[in-house]
Amino acid sequence: MPLLFIILSIVYILGCVAMVMAILLQKKRSAGGMGSIAGMGNVSDSYWDKNKSRSAEGTLERWTKIGAALLAVLSVILCLI
Repeated sequence: MPLLFIILSIVYILGCVAMVMAILLQKKRSAGGMGSIAGMGNVSDSYWDKNKSRSAEGTLERWTKIGAALLAVLSVILCLI
């Protein structure tokens, strides 16, 4: 096995573990898809929900999206090697 493949595999595994931890740390959304069906509409009208991107929850959510994109790119690279 080439050394690059081994290094990228280790980075991929560590990234997967970090992604699982980031997802488990996020706040659960109890309304889900049923909130809009039940007539609740857009519930995120409070001050805290509007400024969520500045909070720790928003930062964690942003890094989760970035990490997922990077893992997808890394998995394609690993398949091509």
